Amino acid sequence: MTIKLINIGFGNVVSGNRVIAVVSPESAPIKRIVQEARDRGMLIDATYGRRTRAVIITDSDHVLLSAIQPETVAHRLDNKIEYDNIKE
Repeated sequence: MTIKLINIGFGNVVSGNRVIAVVSPESAPIKRIVQEARDRGMLIDATYGRRTRAVIITDSDHVLLSAIQPETVAHRLDNKIEYDNIKE
């Protein structure tokens, strides 16, 4: 299995194989997910003090905060998957 690393901003990467969802942080349910992850110690803040624009949820119940748009993260994930399929 190939590891797909996706840039989530400021040189931080996440394994694309582990990503379940990339969502906007605006809705109340997502804010609750972020707060619950913070309480459990499963929150990773990769915003470097900037505004959170994307919340990334992984299969290990980790929640990552990113300062780049969800569409950008999804595009990077999509491009990586297409490239790997062509490569194989």
